[in-house]
Amino acid sequence: MTKVLLLGKFGQLGWELHRALAPLGEIRAVDYPEINLLEPEKLVDMIRSFKPDVIINATAYTAVDQAEIEPEIAEAINSIAPGYFAGLAKETHSAIIHYSTDYVFDGELGRPYNEDDQPNPLGVYGASKLSGENRIMNADPAYLIFRTSWVYSLRRASFVTKVLDWARSQTELKIVDDQVSNPTWCRMLAEATSLVLAQAGNDPVGWINERRGLYHLAGDGYTSRLSWARKILDNDPLHEQQISRRILAAKTSDYPTPARRPLFSALNCEKFTQTFALTLPPWQVALELAMNQGG
Repeated sequence: MTKVLLLGKFGQLGWELHRALAPLGEIRAVDYPEINLLEPEKLVDMIRSFKPDVIINATAYTAVDQAEIEPEIAEAINSIAPGYFAGLAKETHSAIIHYSTDYVFDGELGRPYNEDDQPNPLGVYGASKLSGENRIMNADPAYLIFRTSWVYSLRRASFVTKVLDWARSQTELKIVDDQVSNPTWCRMLAEATSLVLAQAGNDPVGWINERRGLYHLAGDGYTSRLSWARKILDNDPLHEQQISRRILAAKTSDYPTPARRPLFSALNCEKFTQTFALTLPPWQVALELAMNQGG
């Protein structure tokens, strides 16, 4: 029976992971205030006493613009804490699974990114996530790092919930059409993680160690924010509540923000599929499922 320590059970991904992982064995799921990512050293006793086979870090500082204002906090949560957890995993002979982001790239490549393409984050958030990846790899535990993109849930504020709110309060929507990536329903991301671990059998640490590395894991296919928004509105189960009559294309440059966003940051997930024989559904299918199930 696999013992899993899940960090970040209240987040949109953590909530789904807590449920998806349940059949695998003994799951201990924690979040603030039981853990404080600004004081990761306080997890030492918990990890040493629980002796997990796998630590899954679903915590993250994801406020992209706010990170420009408080870079120290973003670095502490997205880089220093994951590196510390990875060091503890190495010490206790555990494995660690961690999630990163397409924002480690600058979006200028012109094709979906592979794992060995050169990162070049445009802002503090992406830089802190890239630093977290490097700290985990340098700690050298058995590890899997899953870079994902445009993660959404209907349970928490996300692009999907924002578009639905805008459509109920504005007669005209303007959505950027020059940002492109893979929409990823957090439930699919959690279930893929669970299916990966299910393959590990009775030796998850050794099994992960043999496949250790960095993988792209996101919804199949990519699209623009504008096209995604149109699909969201088409799939809205409460369509009659929409008051918007037009949805217009805009450019990222029309909406200056503290942090720059990569424009074309789609991820190529072939390495994940080849290694684990798993693929996330097409993003359109996952979106329809999410909206029909209220997820």
